[in-house]
Amino acid sequence: GCKNAPSEDSCKQLLDHLVDLEFKKAGAASGATATLKTELEKQKSAVVEAKSAEFIDVCVNKTAKQRVECALAANDLEAVAKCDEQK
Repeated sequence: GCKNAPSEDSCKQLLDHLVDLEFKKAGAASGATATLKTELEKQKSAVVEAKSAEFIDVCVNKTAKQRVECALAANDLEAVAKCDEQK
């Protein structure tokens, strides 16, 4: 790969981060009961599991390192979307 490529670890972190933001947006963070939180955690791991291999492949091979770093620093999905607009 080229030097501009993100590491596999960064990509794993990014996937976790994006899934977190997705669930936060869905209201998982606010006012969820303990049962619901456990359920959401399970769903979250399932999403990460399901998407992991493909996501990391695309991330490592086709995504610029600064875009990954930008997305990791983002606090919501709107901010992540702005990372994509940077050239």
